[in-house]
Amino acid sequence: MTGNGFSVSGYGPERSTLSRLFARDSIVRRMDWPMLLAALALSAIGCALVYSATRNRTELVGDDPYAFLLKHVGNIGIGLALMVGTVWLGHRTLRTAVPILYGVSVFLVLLVLTPLGATINGAHAWLVVGGQSLQPSEFVKITIILGMAMLLAARVDAGDKVHPDHRTVLQALGLATVPILIVLLMPDLGSVMVMVMILLGVLLASGASNRWIFGLVGTGAAGAIAVWQLGILDDYQIARFAAFANPALDPAGVGYNTNQARIAIGSGGLSGSGLFHGSQTTGQFVPEQQTDFVFTVAGEELGFVGAGAILLLLGVILWRACRIARETTELYGTIVAAGIIAWFAFQSFENIGMTLGIMPVAGLPLPFVSYGGSSMFAVWVAVGLLQSIKVQRPMSA
Repeated sequence: MTGNGFSVSGYGPERSTLSRLFARDSIVRRMDWPMLLAALALSAIGCALVYSATRNRTELVGDDPYAFLLKHVGNIGIGLALMVGTVWLGHRTLRTAVPILYGVSVFLVLLVLTPLGATINGAHAWLVVGGQSLQPSEFVKITIILGMAMLLAARVDAGDKVHPDHRTVLQALGLATVPILIVLLMPDLGSVMVMVMILLGVLLASGASNRWIFGLVGTGAAGAIAVWQLGILDDYQIARFAAFANPALDPAGVGYNTNQARIAIGSGGLSGSGLFHGSQTTGQFVPEQQTDFVFTVAGEELGFVGAGAILLLLGVILWRACRIARETTELYGTIVAAGIIAWFAFQSFENIGMTLGIMPVAGLPLPFVSYGGSSMFAVWVAVGLLQSIKVQRPMSA
């Protein structure tokens, strides 16, 4: 070895770097690879489905059938970079930055209510700056999880408490309520539904009194009734619920999306019609097939086998996330993981359920699969948080 630590043989630097990279206590070795590979597989499947859904949509892609595919790949690349950055920073470092992150996310959702806000696909939930669109509510999901975890775990992780007390739970709920009410005013009902499920998952993981859980469920039911009675929802959202309650209502109008979605999925059979050969997809009979209804492409062209593979991969991610939540030694990490589990589980169920007609249409993307930059960035940041919790867990002897 020379004085600067390099081997004179010419192979020492590489071996030294690789040995550090793949050592037992390295970040690479300690990451949850089943989760990461499942998420990558879902994103790869999403690329094929998005391309199939958009390649013939000349009104969207113009003369370039690869336009949406290239953007989707770019979004995945940015998402992976955000995941790496999240793991590098660590969930504990981000814990100290929660006040800043929370303030920025609330500011962004408030901007949606100003003239800077834009309506896309019927939802006034976007910011469009310089030709680029951003959906701030996707990032609010992350800050709600981090903010509530920071408050609920502070005194428990410090050893002062066994469970968060009532005052702490009330503070955590207050922190989450502010952005949720703003998102409700847009109104972005789908995101609000996800955030409420996040609240429930976080409280369950925190060890808070069951009275808070029952209270949250009761408040959610009362809030849903109030939203309906006060006329906060837009007409198209009310029509979606009406079509869900009565599928035969206006099949050529408000019920068209779900009817065509069921036709597409039902026509796929066991093995599907083959990638890029679905008649419903090629004929553009299902609206928003690259975003909210991307699962219909899988059902039609990949059949029950392909759709089942997507469910299996989502299940792997949730299983590994549950394992991380169970094995971490700090309440903060457990709460963060639980919030992400509730987010991924409910959003996946809602997205797939609305294509099957068992859930109302709520305009939620399928995690890792649907086209959309904001949602893709958010889910990969969430994966980064889960990986950070896994990586920073003390190793057994």
